[in-house]
Amino acid sequence: MLFWSKKFDHACILDSHEVNQKANSKAEYNTYELVAGIDALQIVEPKQDFFYHLTEAVDHAKDWWFGYLGYDLKNEIEELESNNQDELYFPEMNFFRPRWVFILDVDTLIVEFFEEEFNEEQIFRLIDEIDNLDLPKEQEVNVPEINCRINRDEYLESVGKLKDHIRRGDIYEVNFCQEFYAKDTFIKPRQTYRKLMEVSPTPYSCFYQIGEQYLLSASPERYIKKQGKKIISQPIKGTAKRGADAAEDKQIKEDLFKDPKERAENIMIVDLVRNDLSRTAAKGSVIVEELCGIYSFPQVHQMISTVVSELREDVHFVEAIRESFPMGSMTGAPKVRAMKLIERYESTKRGLFSGAVGYFTPEGDFDFNVVIRSIQYNARNNYLSFMVGGAITMQCEPEKEYDECLLKAKAIMRVLKNV
Repeated sequence: MLFWSKKFDHACILDSHEVNQKANSKAEYNTYELVAGIDALQIVEPKQDFFYHLTEAVDHAKDWWFGYLGYDLKNEIEELESNNQDELYFPEMNFFRPRWVFILDVDTLIVEFFEEEFNEEQIFRLIDEIDNLDLPKEQEVNVPEINCRINRDEYLESVGKLKDHIRRGDIYEVNFCQEFYAKDTFIKPRQTYRKLMEVSPTPYSCFYQIGEQYLLSASPERYIKKQGKKIISQPIKGTAKRGADAAEDKQIKEDLFKDPKERAENIMIVDLVRNDLSRTAAKGSVIVEELCGIYSFPQVHQMISTVVSELREDVHFVEAIRESFPMGSMTGAPKVRAMKLIERYESTKRGLFSGAVGYFTPEGDFDFNVVIRSIQYNARNNYLSFMVGGAITMQCEPEKEYDECLLKAKAIMRVLKNV
């Protein structure tokens, strides 16, 4: 399906890779193995009043919608600005109503289509075409020169200044990120995404294409999901490397669970998410179902919490997204002040990074990831970018935070440098 979709301008493939899907204590929130929207019948890409136009679209056509929310939609929600460097030029928001929806539910493939356009026989032929597609031969991905937007000394200096803001009481925590980029570079996005998934399969991975702009995401994090009346958010805060063997792995997981700094980071963001969800929640329905759970991925261990609420009867489901966006795990606490400092100390406009990709169903349910561990590529100007970051708190050591950034970038570097 990844390579078959190449003939269309719009494609969104969300794949769980079965990572943490079976053993996860919150497995009841895992919906599909894979869900994909291919080709666009209708596109929503507003220049302003973003959430108004999104709400109008999903209400008017009660259908599947796939799309993304860029981080800089924050400027519509709060009195904020985004003036940092941007060479990707992705739209702030893009949603499309697909011609086909493919759903892999355990071992059953479901195809949703328009009966006015296709009959069942044509759909069976379509599946046969996808199934028998000649895949391109595996090619090496090698981006010769990857630069960092700020160097190590500049990173350490900025972290020091952010800690000064914490000492003064401006913030408790802030997510600080840096960009790695390559200019005049040529990659095959689908080949690169396939390689990324081999190196780092994750439960909220995504391949997203609009024309010549691509997102290749190995995200481990869910931002927000609606399941009936229930809203679920699962913020990640806390990262540790994988061990060399099972015994070391076990010890690292235990150390991560007990680490006071990592737990403090996670609990602060859980409080922020509780506050965000409470704005659209029925009274007394906000609950922390799991606090500081430890989950393992191919590259890292992560500390993940689960916060749930029940959507108030008088609130439109899009408001649950608007009132909690951008997600707390990628901003900080207090959120608005943290976002102002992010704008001041980061060098790159975040754009789609730390935004969200996902879908709405015809019934008004939704599921969105957090865009992290992701490559963005603009084939029009041959610009490639990925960003990494972490939470800055009073307890953090700048050198360790820098090393954590490199750890998070490791999987992408392995893909792009072919090492």
